[in-house]
Amino acid sequence: MARAPKPWFWKARKAWYVTIDGTRHFLALEKAAATKRFHQLMAEPPKRVVRSDSLTAIVDLFLDWTHKHRSIHTYEWYRYRLERFVRTYPNLRTTEIRPFHVQQWIDAMELSSGSKRNYCRSVKRAVRWAKQQGYIDLNPIGEMVEPRCGRRETVISQVQFDQLLSLVPEESFRDLLVTTWESGCRPQESLRVEARHVDLTASRWVFPQSEAKGGIPRVVYLTDDAAAITRRLVLRHPTGKLFCNSQGDPWTPSATNCGFNRLRRKMGKELMDVQGLDVSEKEIRSLLPKLKPTRVMKGKTVTKSERELYLEARRKLRERLTESLAPKYLLYTLRHSWATHALERGVDALTVAVLMGHKDPSTLAKVYQHLTHNPQYMLEQARKAAG
Repeated sequence: MARAPKPWFWKARKAWYVTIDGTRHFLALEKAAATKRFHQLMAEPPKRVVRSDSLTAIVDLFLDWTHKHRSIHTYEWYRYRLERFVRTYPNLRTTEIRPFHVQQWIDAMELSSGSKRNYCRSVKRAVRWAKQQGYIDLNPIGEMVEPRCGRRETVISQVQFDQLLSLVPEESFRDLLVTTWESGCRPQESLRVEARHVDLTASRWVFPQSEAKGGIPRVVYLTDDAAAITRRLVLRHPTGKLFCNSQGDPWTPSATNCGFNRLRRKMGKELMDVQGLDVSEKEIRSLLPKLKPTRVMKGKTVTKSERELYLEARRKLRERLTESLAPKYLLYTLRHSWATHALERGVDALTVAVLMGHKDPSTLAKVYQHLTHNPQYMLEQARKAAG
């Protein structure tokens, strides 16, 4: 009798897998997420045999190739997006796919401009790969124009960053913010770095090619403050991720986003107090009829009291007001600010590009064009150029 499939850990890839009907499936990097993904797979109906010219077959081949030749994080990036695409068009052949299929797919989802661009890129990359490998003769979406993504033009000063830090009581979140601000590293690098990546002698993190973006080894150089934080975290977490919250769980993109949301509300609350702002009684009364009148308590549905509804309306309105007063920051805002300040301080663009890990130095010119709107900076550069 065949054994029932169960998750197993692949030491070489440092990830969890399961083998179902002779096919190996990647689950996740962490055991808890792997168990959840395993149960999802087991609950899915058996896969049907697909035509060799179907889009589903091409995507499967591309993901298999990515799994073998790219980092596990790159594989996951493509898998998440492409699986959503083939679920939308399960019977589509590669000869039938057209740009409008991709456009309608991304337009049907509530995504940021950057996410729409990435979703489009994932499909185009898979189809382009199929043509390069000879699975198809023509690329039917090769001429599709990718959606434009919004530019990151938010730059915060040292004073603003210090004010931001003053509102962060949790040391673990402060460590993450300071290290990103001081090194200009990518969020995916600070969230994934482990003790094995750390070279304290040279004050740097070193990610091997298999774990780095762009297919080349990535080196993140650390200032004294960032190196001190790294040294402390290596002693605290000799294995696993370095940056963990107060409960010892690794910081994730979702968790950092929640952290920045809390910061935004704190900054907004300070501005409310300084400006003497608050929500009006009229606003509260107008929101009351729109609130859900019941809540679930210990598995039972109970009716909210008038007092509970009133406090809920006031809380929600205050949260909206605080968020309207304060900007929303991200880890990428700190990286973006680091690059902007480095250029303004006279560090040459090539060095900045190398320190940021850009494979193509021209990325700086594309992403940081807003420097041209700083007349004082541009005037100084013009004077330098003139000698």
